[in-house]
Amino acid sequence: MENSILDSLEYDAEEGRITFKDVRYMVIRPDTVVDFQKAVEAQVGEGAAEMMMAGGYTGGSRSSRRYKQVFEYSDEETVAFMCKMGGEIGWGRFEVEKLDVVGKELVITVRNSPFAEAYGRSDKGVCHMIRGVMAGMAAGIFGSDINSEETLCVAKGDALCRFVLRG
Repeated sequence: MENSILDSLEYDAEEGRITFKDVRYMVIRPDTVVDFQKAVEAQVGEGAAEMMMAGGYTGGSRSSRRYKQVFEYSDEETVAFMCKMGGEIGWGRFEVEKLDVVGKELVITVRNSPFAEAYGRSDKGVCHMIRGVMAGMAAGIFGSDINSEETLCVAKGDALCRFVLRG
């Protein structure tokens, strides 16, 4: 099966570096990220979600800007590419439920989130990294601050994870 991201990765064995379009990536197990997340939650409580989201936000905003430059994508093409990329790098199957650039609203669903799967049962959404990546991307597209929520999460027993982003 074709994977446009994996097929385009460049590996520098001498430097121990993996890049895609000159942006560095690394392979990491979901449980490594989730165990870090749980340790932060144990230390700081509710603030952990926003800390994890902030890391995703940085990645999402930088990546979407970079790929908009490299590919000269429209806002809609950027969202489609980032969602496709999410699946191709193993973050689940992303689908755009709604994109309203003028109204500054984006709704994304994700099936098979590795974060929810690795986390286990929770009474709250746990996919803060995905929420952050989508918020960073949306901020660039909408040109404004973003309110982001994970309204559904597999860790809570929902069938999929759902992210609502508004500017």
